[in-house]
Amino acid sequence: MLEILYHDTHLIAINKPHGLLVHRSSIANDASEFALQQLRDQIGQPVYPAHRLDRKTGGILLFSLDKQTDQKTQMLFQDKKINKRYLAVLRGYCPEEGTIDYPLLKENGTAQDAITHYRRLATAEIDVPQGKFPTSRYSLVEANPETGRMHQLRRHFAHIMYPIIGDRPHGCNKQNKMWKERFQMDTMLLHASALTFTHPWTQKTIEIKADLNEEFKRVLHILNLQSVAILGNR
Repeated sequence: MLEILYHDTHLIAINKPHGLLVHRSSIANDASEFALQQLRDQIGQPVYPAHRLDRKTGGILLFSLDKQTDQKTQMLFQDKKINKRYLAVLRGYCPEEGTIDYPLLKENGTAQDAITHYRRLATAEIDVPQGKFPTSRYSLVEANPETGRMHQLRRHFAHIMYPIIGDRPHGCNKQNKMWKERFQMDTMLLHASALTFTHPWTQKTIEIKADLNEEFKRVLHILNLQSVAILGNR
């Protein structure tokens, strides 16, 4: 059963598990389960994804329950009227805050503007050597993408040389291998933690939050950052 975070007569939001596709895709023929079909069967009515999350990303996924709401909600995303917040664990000590303004190429080679704001919530260090360094360092960040490009956060953090742990192909292969071999951790540490927007019908402010999955929590426990993540998601 999918965890339902919000549900009214027009909208429904779930906490999507890491590894679950939003819907069928020709680029992931190995998948047999999809959030759209699972939620449709769970509530017994059609659902329309208002936006997308990468297969490897967990957290809030918003659906409309009718086509009129779907049109209105997609316009909110297109017009940048929905505030999106993510939590991520990055390699290294990133700057305390910043804005990544770096265009990203579509599959056809066309450049699209892409802007991500972020702030560092905490840093951590563990006694695991990496290359010439005697320890491994990490940052827990909250990211606020202003635009919604494919793999935007993954590509943006890789661009500034602080890739997301567990990300392939944009991440650090050495770190990903270390986490898999030493800690049996193979999850991408990117989580859609909050959505805030004005309801397209009632005009009320809606804020939806999603708890981290257990594997993300386990990593934060290893890094001694679990309490910081809770505060950052309030």
